[in-house]
Amino acid sequence: MSVRELKSRLAHYLAEARTGQPIEITSHRRVIARLTAVPNGDEQGIGRLLVSGAAQWSGGKPAGADIRLSPDGPLLSELVQEDRG
Repeated sequence: MSVRELKSRLAHYLAEARTGQPIEITSHRRVIARLTAVPNGDEQGIGRLLVSGAAQWSGGKPAGADIRLSPDGPLLSELVQEDRG
């Protein structure tokens, strides 16, 4: 929606954003901003671990873990990579 539309119906679009629907704001038909809801303080799962500092993530892909399905077998990460081709 345009900036003009946002200004004229601000309360309506804020209510939509609260429901979790992202709102894209445009100027001259180009997206210039995205309006989204702020998550509540009740973080769940991994988000809670990240917030508490019990886990870290730098945004990269996992490197793989040394998990073997059996003591003499291949690594699980090797099986996944082989399955992906």
